[in-house]
Amino acid sequence: MRVVSLLASGTEIVCALGLGARLVGRSHECDNPSWVTSLPPCSEPAFDVSVSSREIDAEVNRRIRSGEPLYRLHTDLIRELAPDLIITQAHCEVCAVTPAALEGTMRCETPAASVLALTAGSLTGVFDGIMRIAEALDKAPRGRRASPPAKGTAPCPDGRALVRREKHRLDVVRKATAQMGRPSVVMLEWMEPLFPMANWGPELVEIANGELSLGKKGQHSSAIPFDRLREADPEFIIVAPCGFSLDRTLKERRVLERHPGWKSLKAVQNGHVAFADGNRFFNRSGMTVSQTAEIIAEILHGTIFEASTRDAHWCWAGDLQ
Repeated sequence: MRVVSLLASGTEIVCALGLGARLVGRSHECDNPSWVTSLPPCSEPAFDVSVSSREIDAEVNRRIRSGEPLYRLHTDLIRELAPDLIITQAHCEVCAVTPAALEGTMRCETPAASVLALTAGSLTGVFDGIMRIAEALDKAPRGRRASPPAKGTAPCPDGRALVRREKHRLDVVRKATAQMGRPSVVMLEWMEPLFPMANWGPELVEIANGELSLGKKGQHSSAIPFDRLREADPEFIIVAPCGFSLDRTLKERRVLERHPGWKSLKAVQNGHVAFADGNRFFNRSGMTVSQTAEIIAEILHGTIFEASTRDAHWCWAGDLQ
């Protein structure tokens, strides 16, 4: 079966199942495992995303109101690749290509039965997505001969085994932090305007034994005024904008510092503001959610799993002075 994944988390799941060899195309955001960047990209942003977060937010809202696309699909390439399955998502029209966008662009030339749209607003949704991809790819359960794993991947489990493995990794984080203090925390998935993280993010904070001050699990995030953050005044702030790497996030850190009252926040005064790679970890509903919980535990409690991820995937604001 030939697969085009227009969703970074979908690509991760296919590879984690040991079926990366079936991928023939990817989205412009697919980058994990690193070898998938050698696959032809089948999408790109429909506007310049190198501008500021405020300009991105304004353009996204304008395009949604006017019905203009947020992504361009390389339809001729997709037809040439002749996929049997296209993986996309139906959870958020902003984050990645949706089935509606795909159908409208391809003009119904791709059979609906070949499109698998994931919906991951919670950890349960993430695990359901793993199982749906495993089932769609007829992943052999334990006891049957499976396809050989793709290059750079470990021997592949079936879907259920993969879910068990990720749940166990989250349980390790929960047990390692259970007896520690429970600090208050706000995670921001956008800086201008401010968006507190929602969806599965609050569940990861709970697993890492943190007390979420803003944001609700299982719901879409929404913009808030700075006063809401000032009123919450959490002990920790984690900044991990959607679609931004750590380097990209650090380029805009001054946006937060310009807010009146930023320096008076408890987290700022105590040196507990962390910037993180939102694109790879905090905003991706694939095979990095368990590692994201580990990163949160390291930030909140200093708990390290296998090796520290500081400076590689996150850093303290104080380190940048």
